[in-house]
Amino acid sequence: MTLLTTARDRGVATLTLDSPANRNALSAQLVAELAQALTDAAKDDSVRAVVLAHTGSTFSAGADLKAPPNPYTFVALLRQIVAHPKPVLARVTGHVRAGGLGIVGACDIAAASSGSDFAFTEVRIGVAPAVISLPLLPRMDPRAAARYYLTGERFDAAEAVRAGLLTLAADDVDEALAPVLDGLRRASAQGLAAAKELVAARVLETFDRDAEDLVQRSASLFASAQAREGMTAFLERRDPAWVL
Repeated sequence: MTLLTTARDRGVATLTLDSPANRNALSAQLVAELAQALTDAAKDDSVRAVVLAHTGSTFSAGADLKAPPNPYTFVALLRQIVAHPKPVLARVTGHVRAGGLGIVGACDIAAASSGSDFAFTEVRIGVAPAVISLPLLPRMDPRAAARYYLTGERFDAAEAVRAGLLTLAADDVDEALAPVLDGLRRASAQGLAAAKELVAARVLETFDRDAEDLVQRSASLFASAQAREGMTAFLERRDPAWVL
């Protein structure tokens, strides 16, 4: 069973995360399917831009704790989005958590419905948003990143725009994206690729400099006793032992 669906419309390839039963959690299978679909879109001359969408009420709940991807594979996926020769857009109409925020942050343009909400929940299970910092910290407001990384609080779409996580938020996300997609359709493939290189350069520098360190840091955290307690508590739907 595939966890990703694809569609084409006037030069736009829409890749839809389609695993609503586990809130589109980032399993090894879903990450692999998304990476392959992005590779296919890069090679397809008829594709001008890529939109990442989702079924269900959650764009992605983050890593699938029961079948997680290899961290290097996930880093490769995030880098693939940033370095993709065509603009990649996120279309969010619901909840985004943890690793899902890394995918949104890696996109060139990110739009969400006004009712969407976001949270860096890693600290609440004993880890940290280490790997997803690669695309996020170069783009987010430092004060906002500090607050939401440290507290795990939920925040809404308007705050996500202010924080630099989103490009835009609107009641009707498709209506808001229409002029953006029209602009991309009017642009040349060569122009888009060259412009994207300019805006993505600083983020790619962060990947090249920090990826190995953050993968190792993430692995160390996930192997810790606190992470084991945090993940067990999450699966058992209870507070972890450290909650005061």
